[in-house]
Amino acid sequence: MSELIPRVEGAAILVGVDFGLPHFDGELEELGLLAQTAGLEPVARLSCKRKAPDAALFVGSGKAAEIRELAEMHRASEVIFDQPLSPAQQRNLERAIGTAVYDRTFLILEIFAQRARSHEGKLQVELARLQYLSTRLVRRWSHLERQRGGIGARGGPGETQIELDRRMIGEAIRRTRERLAKVQRQRGTQRRQRERRETFNISLVGYTNAGKSSLFNALVKARAYAADQLFATLDTTTRHLYLGEAGRQVSISDTVGFIRELPHGLVDAFKATLQEAVDADLLLHVVDASNPHHPEQMDEVRSVLDEIGAGEVPQVLVFNKLDAIEPERRPAQSRDHVEVDGRWLTRIFVSARTGEGLALLREELAKRVVEAMASKSLADAAPLHDPAH
Repeated sequence: MSELIPRVEGAAILVGVDFGLPHFDGELEELGLLAQTAGLEPVARLSCKRKAPDAALFVGSGKAAEIRELAEMHRASEVIFDQPLSPAQQRNLERAIGTAVYDRTFLILEIFAQRARSHEGKLQVELARLQYLSTRLVRRWSHLERQRGGIGARGGPGETQIELDRRMIGEAIRRTRERLAKVQRQRGTQRRQRERRETFNISLVGYTNAGKSSLFNALVKARAYAADQLFATLDTTTRHLYLGEAGRQVSISDTVGFIRELPHGLVDAFKATLQEAVDADLLLHVVDASNPHHPEQMDEVRSVLDEIGAGEVPQVLVFNKLDAIEPERRPAQSRDHVEVDGRWLTRIFVSARTGEGLALLREELAKRVVEAMASKSLADAAPLHDPAH
């Protein structure tokens, strides 16, 4: 019966399962933003509770039947789960629901595929998607043709490899890794050149949609793409910023935004992009101060920074979007200090949109640069041996 119902391309049912873990997004707000960023239109949302995932259908047969009815009622062409699905669960759900089923991981990969602009970014996305596809070979290949029908109508790496078996996808992964390694070596050369010039390197990091690119543009008057959406920026952009208070120029980089449950394949694939954060002298951790969930978002950013080896890099917290905070909730001070994981960090409140607080931020950056240069001068002047001997 359901096969006779015409589906609306791009209409999606969002499904989230509460397993009792903290910070469960019961309203599926972030998944809805991800879906819209990927070009889908959420038409219905469904949340349910379970003690543990069902091995075959993730949500169980009764809930799968309910999702099927919901999809038929709204003529949805896809169902998106907020949690990762195993290949078998995905295949079984598609049979039970009668429409394409994707998970959060695939949705993020799709957005990255649409947004990557640089050669390196495209290679990184291709590698992550090939790795994801290699685990889905349990599914019938005919589904991969449909896989590009809803979300994937815009194309991308993987869709022309329907005939490939596991060995051939493995070959594609190997070749992509080799090409990526070559690009990464070139990036490493550029980075070493900056180090030889003794450039002070600053990287902007933060949860996606915290306003990093807007802040980057406001600081350096660049034209990096900025929009009120998830993953507006994927490729690292580096510019020079002159700090008059310090009397010197610094290098500042805008990096990809982090997100809850960022697929590990993407963390691995984007190591080169995120390497800017690892090699930085200072991180500006940009936070959306107007978002009520910003403490959890900060935790996610810290988790990824630890994972890539940037957890100990000095940080300044930049609480952005001050203009979006209600007057009664605005901070009493524009700059203060807060304790985070046993470290006291400087926190500065700014609005990249209106420019409020940017002078204070530049002042803080200049102070950090002067301190770093003074420390380096002392280290260079230190004797190499005990003068007593």
